[in-house]
Amino acid sequence: MYNAFCTFGHMAKVTTPFPVSGYLGPSYFCDRQEETQELLSAISGGRNVTVFSLRRMGKTALIRHFFHKLSSEKACQTLYLDIMPTADLKGFTNQLATALVQTFPENTSLGKKMWQWIKGLRPQVSFDPFSGLPQLSLDMVRAEEQQATIRSLFNFLDESGKKSVIAIDEFQQITRYPETSTEAWLRSEIQSLKHVNFIFCGSQKHLLLEMFNSAKRPFYASTQMLPIGAIDKDAYARFITHHFKKGGMTIDAAEIDYILDWTRQHTFYVQSICNRLYQSGSKKIVKDTIQSIIEKIFKENEAVYFTFRELLTGPQWALLKAIAKEGRVFAPTAMGFIQQYDLGSPATVKRSLESLLDKEMIFRENNSDGTFLQVYDLFLSRWLEYKQ
Repeated sequence: MYNAFCTFGHMAKVTTPFPVSGYLGPSYFCDRQEETQELLSAISGGRNVTVFSLRRMGKTALIRHFFHKLSSEKACQTLYLDIMPTADLKGFTNQLATALVQTFPENTSLGKKMWQWIKGLRPQVSFDPFSGLPQLSLDMVRAEEQQATIRSLFNFLDESGKKSVIAIDEFQQITRYPETSTEAWLRSEIQSLKHVNFIFCGSQKHLLLEMFNSAKRPFYASTQMLPIGAIDKDAYARFITHHFKKGGMTIDAAEIDYILDWTRQHTFYVQSICNRLYQSGSKKIVKDTIQSIIEKIFKENEAVYFTFRELLTGPQWALLKAIAKEGRVFAPTAMGFIQQYDLGSPATVKRSLESLLDKEMIFRENNSDGTFLQVYDLFLSRWLEYKQ
């Protein structure tokens, strides 16, 4: 669990300026100036925001960067909760309560009030083995109790005397809760708050767009939409050059272009390769160094990739390979594509396509050329392209 107030003051020693998880501070965060400004504008204007992107594109790091800016300026109090691990409203309640007690320590005036109220719910308190921060599990069975607790926690923030921002990551998870009224109930509670704004985040674009853009859904037209794409190529190149130079290493523009093109500027994969290059011990980064890192990544993941092959049907695996080799596929049922890769019939391709989309092995995206399919895991995509 992330605590916007406690984490940044006690950051671990930085061993690489290219983190693959977490947030190390503004010096190690690349660009996103436009997106950060959009968030600042929305929150200062009292607008809720929906942030969506592919997985590992950097939306969570953006939220943490934004929260760091807010906390350093003491503009408002911030909470972050990831509800992907939750399966029901009780799990949501526990995540919210945990975020609150972490944000307001018991030795603060607000924290003292919060803990006094929480203790009345007879919570089970444990401590995260990595951060040492408290985690709560509240003893509630009925949905009515959970709703009442969430309402009280929201009201605590609303009446705290300071503006608050709550970021809820993987927000589409609430659509899977067994409590069928969760979406409508949560919307009604949120719209009654006067001093609390929300940032809803998620990586399942189609679900989030349905939640916030369908007139049939409770959250329809209730937020500003903020899609997160790839970081600007020139900005990323400057960031990479700066940090390698600062570390006493050199890397030419051609090698940086190779990294950014090979990774399709997808944040996690750029960071992963640069992270390893930075720790490689090489003072001069050349293409052979980059390729040796890529080969090492392939070797480390090969057992997992072969497991995927065993779990998929033959037609599904064949389609996955074909999409990887093409890079982007705009017409998967076109006869030219099917015949080139010996994929059988259009009906077979359609069935395989639905299964791969459901398993999130591939994803749909669109650009000025139209809607296309791509393999979700870039390392897997490149491995299929080169090795299979």
